[in-house]
Amino acid sequence: MGDRYEERASRMDGATVWTLTVPRGSDHPVLPDGCMDLLWTGGRLLVAGPDTRAAPTSGSDGGSYAGIRFAPGTAPALLGVPAHELRDRRIALAGLWPDARVRELTERVTEAVDPAAALEEIALRRAADTPPPDPAMRYVAGQLGSGRSVADTARAVGLGARQLHRRSLTAFGYGPKTLARILRLQRALALVRSGTPYAESALAAGCADQAHLAREMRELAGTTLTGYLAASDPS
Repeated sequence: MGDRYEERASRMDGATVWTLTVPRGSDHPVLPDGCMDLLWTGGRLLVAGPDTRAAPTSGSDGGSYAGIRFAPGTAPALLGVPAHELRDRRIALAGLWPDARVRELTERVTEAVDPAAALEEIALRRAADTPPPDPAMRYVAGQLGSGRSVADTARAVGLGARQLHRRSLTAFGYGPKTLARILRLQRALALVRSGTPYAESALAAGCADQAHLAREMRELAGTTLTGYLAASDPS
């Protein structure tokens, strides 16, 4: 039996609540998506920072995960840390929040019938007590996610190249060009998963051609399109 992954839209704007069960002896590659996650596994609360490359979730001993995935640019205000400090990292929530608070939250999630829903509630309560995300960076993420160029997005938001890069590091963990590449790859993969041929998916997502998409897969995902689809097949 393969990995079992389920998700649903969160009550938090733009976020996704998810669960993952990885059988013993398998690996579940997590591809860059511009997002950050608060997750629970093995009785621990962790934060997954923004990735620039595929991050394998090892299932050598099997494992269950629950999480809430925050929309690009929204997690730093919530967690209280610039995104670039967590780039390509998985760290304990206790490294960001007070130990006593994290122990209380860990116990709450561990005892919950639905750990993913418990994580969502933690995030919603935290959001009510923290400043909102940078609206300009939410706009940037939306524009880049729809395929708009970095230059056009910078002009639309009224920021110079250096300003946009600096604020993108805080919000996303990397510059806007990297975020644009990652979001373009995700658009292409969504099309491929829907049954659209590789070449058509590449062009529709904004790649120059299928070869361009293949290069992006190797560089950002560490695999091929065929290899990724085979690994993602739940059968």
